Formats: sequence, structure tokens, C-alpha cells
Amino acid sequence: MSTRGAPVSFPGRAALHHIGRIATLAWEVLRGIPRRPFQHREFFQQCWFFSAVTILPTALVAIPFGAVISLHLGSLTQQIGAQSFTGAAGALAIIQQASPLITALLVAGAGGSAVCADIGARTIREEIDAMVVLGVSPIHRIVVPRVLAAVVVAVLLNGLVSVVGVLGGYFFNVVLQGGTPGAYLASFNALAQLPDLWVSELKAVLYGFLAGIVAAYRGMNPAPGPKGVGDAVNQAVVVTFLLLFLVNVVITGLYLQLVPQKGM
Repeated sequence: MSTRGAPVSFPGRAALHHIGRIATLAWEVLRGIPRRPFQHREFFQQCWFFSAVTILPTALVAIPFGAVISLHLGSLTQQIGAQSFTGAAGALAIIQQASPLITALLVAGAGGSAVCADIGARTIREEIDAMVVLGVSPIHRIVVPRVLAAVVVAVLLNGLVSVVGVLGGYFFNVVLQGGTPGAYLASFNALAQLPDLWVSELKAVLYGFLAGIVAAYRGMNPAPGPKGVGDAVNQAVVVTFLLLFLVNVVITGLYLQLVPQKGM
């Protein structure tokens, strides 16, 4: 049987197709941000929703996360006789790595899954198609406010996690491990620098944007029926987590190569 004229299929073709469509949606969202009229009411409602479902779990996760990092680093520095560096190592690990990742995982897992389910339900009820028929852009009306809300809340939560994580690490190092408060703060001031906070906030912006884009994409392209929406929510969370860790490796590598680190 002749296969002339049949489309060529190769491993990974479907994945590349989805990546291209996600990139296209991201570009359309960026183009739609300055478009007027901006959906202010929808944006503030989504910001409140993201905050309501993520702020308490984020704070509760940040405390034990900072404690674990502080306890492990405190034990390691005691073994090698470098207790004075515990504060800098723990705080930098929390600010640069832990804070944006905790924020992104909760924004994607709690807020992004809800966004995907909401848009997916609208899609299977053909509300998205009805908006297109009426000449209303679903991306500008529905997707843009949700993506911007995810970005704004991710940035604010990242600051919250940084503060809570550093304070938790300070408490567990000083109280439980007998560390010196002055040495903890002195090492932090000696090695930490403002770009560490900037790169953490940059990660939060990118993570929030990716979480919103992937959630919206899967919500607008579910399989038919309620089961399709549930599968789309699961896929959105998994894909977002994979992208976040990949982006984290790239940004961290570039930051460590391009920004000179402080020394004692």
C-alpha cells in the first residue's frame, strides 16, 4: 500500500505540536495585555482567588522547608567547622531556590488547577465557541486576567516565602542548634546581595506566567466530557511542574555564570 502524500510522523511530534501551541498562546497573551479595555474586575477577582487558595498553604510549607534547610546546613557546617556560614548558606538557598519553587508549585497546583478546570468547563459547555461567534476574544476576556493574576500573586507570595523561610531558618538554627545570632546575621550580610532577590522575583514572574499559560492551554483544549476536563487538569499540573524545574535549571545556571558572587 502506498504511503505517498501521507503526513510524516516521528517520535515527539505530538509534544512539539503542543509546545508550539503553548508558545503561540503565550505570545497572544503578551499581545493582549496592553489591549483595551482591560478586564480590571476579572483581574482583581482572580488575584483574590489565587491569594485565598495559596497564601496559607504557602506560609505553612515555607516554615518546615526553611527549618529542614537550616537543620541540614547547620549539621553540615558543624561537621566541617564552618558554623559561621550557616546563615548565609541557608538564607541564600531559601531565597534563590526554595522560595520561587514553593510559590510556583502551590500557584500551579492550587490556583492553576482551578483555572484549568474553570476554563475546561466553559469549553465543554461551548461557552468559548459562543464568545468567538459573538466576536469576543476569549484570550483577552478570560485568559489574560488569569495569567496576570497568577504572575502578581506569585511575586507577592515569593516575598512572603522568603521572609517566612529565613525567619524559620534563623529560629531553628539559633534555638535548636545553639547557633549564634550575630554570626548568622553577619554571614548573611557578608554573602547575600540584592541580585539574589531580583533573580528570585524573576523566577516567580516566569513561574507564574508559565503556570497560567499551561493551565489556560489545557483548559481550552480538553477531551470531550467531564472526564476530559479532569484529565486536562492533571496534565496541566504535571506539565507545569516539568517546565518549572527546567526553567529553574536554566536561570540558575545563567545567574551563577553572569552575576559575580560576593566573598568574605
